[in-house]
This record gives sequence, C-alpha cells and structure tokens, in this order.
Amino acid sequence: MTSAAYDTNNIFAKILRGEIPSVKVYEDEHTLAFMDVMPQAPGHVLVVPKAASRNLLDADPAVLAKTIPVVQAIANAVMEAFDADGVFVCQFNEPAAGQTVFHLHFHVIPRHEGIALKPHSGQMEDGAVLAANAEKIKAAL
Repeated sequence: MTSAAYDTNNIFAKILRGEIPSVKVYEDEHTLAFMDVMPQAPGHVLVVPKAASRNLLDADPAVLAKTIPVVQAIANAVMEAFDADGVFVCQFNEPAAGQTVFHLHFHVIPRHEGIALKPHSGQMEDGAVLAANAEKIKAAL
C-alpha cells in the first residue's frame, strides 16, 4: 500500500472534472476511457476510474471490479478497430515503476507484428487524428 496522498490536482483528476479537455471513447458512472494525447501507437487509450485512486496499490477492490471490465472492452474494441495482431495493457505504480501521473490508469495499446511502440515523447498528436481514432473505437464497442 502506498503511503503518498492522492493529489486532487493531477491531470487525470482535472480531466474527470472537465477542467482539461479529452477525446472521450467511453464513459459510465464509474469509469472514463479517453485517447492518450501522446500515443505510442494509433488507438492508444487510457482507462481511469472516476474514484480517487493514486494507483493499483491503494485502489479500492470495488473500484478495480468496475474498471477492469472496461479495460477488457476497450482492449477488444481497439483490436477490432485497428485490425491489431495483439493488444498491450499496462499500468505503472510509483515513480520507480514509471508512473508519472498519480491517478490509477491503464494504457490499452493496439499492437501490430514488427511495428515498435513510439516513445511517450511529449509530442502531442493532432486532435483531429485522436478524434477519428476515438470514433473507430466507439464503432467497435
């Protein structure tokens, strides 16, 4: 269990409050899925619980129970929408593991044989591309 407090001003908390725009793919009472603005591959989606959770280490199991089915649905949708050979689902916990945004989130990234993931470089994708990719995923949900 992590001892650090949840930061209510993290970027995903701001997205959940509508203070920062996002390209939404799916939303329900407990979960939001939206396009990663620095995608490592076309169709890279982030799935976050709406409940304040720093990461997997402190998340309420009930929150996880509502989030994981959405991760699975998004994974199936990106596989179909991007004719992917596979799907990479990852989640980081604490800085030593690579976590940079301290709100629990799952990366769902369609993968194709022989094509490497792009680095999470800080280079933001064009909003129109993200919106088009979101529509492809929504159609597959």
